[in-house]
Amino acid sequence: MTITKETTVADIATAAPGTIRIFQDREIDFCCGGKRSLADACAEHHLDVDALIGELRAAGSSGAPGEDWSAASLAELTAHIRHHYHAALRRDLPWLGQMLIKVVNRHGTAHPETLELQEVFNALHVDMLHHMQKEDTSVFPAVVALEQGRHRPDPVDDWISALEDDHEETSHALARMRELTGGYETPPDACPTFRGLYHGLSELDRDLRVHVHLENHVLFPRAAAMVRQ
Repeated sequence: MTITKETTVADIATAAPGTIRIFQDREIDFCCGGKRSLADACAEHHLDVDALIGELRAAGSSGAPGEDWSAASLAELTAHIRHHYHAALRRDLPWLGQMLIKVVNRHGTAHPETLELQEVFNALHVDMLHHMQKEDTSVFPAVVALEQGRHRPDPVDDWISALEDDHEETSHALARMRELTGGYETPPDACPTFRGLYHGLSELDRDLRVHVHLENHVLFPRAAAMVRQ
């Protein structure tokens, strides 16, 4: 695709997945906040839009790592989301929660921001488990059935809107966790568990944003288009 100042961040990330790492490194939201122009995103982050366009074009043309799911079947895409992202969340969220308990118990007095961090994380944990259960047992099977011509969920816009609202809440939670941790930078007195926690939360942030992007900008638009055919 041709990348210009007016191209949306989401469109760039969808057409050239290799650019996602660049957006992540610049802390540019390409999932729930991805429907704005590259120029607007650069203005917010005080970045040189022309320089960034050059980097994005190079990443898009060099075969930089990043899987392109725009041409995969919806059955393949939903299976990938379940097996890669949902499985990882079910594995990692309890582990991160346990580390947070240890960090709060040991460092909560000196670092009171970890108390709110725990509250935000725990709410995210509960919300994600509910969200994934809804997708795995209802939404994704309906999408696959739709693709195979066996079922036409109605009204599709309602459940897409509900899931996108969930994603918006997830985006707010990630933004607050990043703010509370100073971009997941551990303080000088951090113990190994503290450092491991912030590293794990940083990886959670990165993966969850790609996860939401795949649903908001690849899966949902394609499912909606099938219903309207």
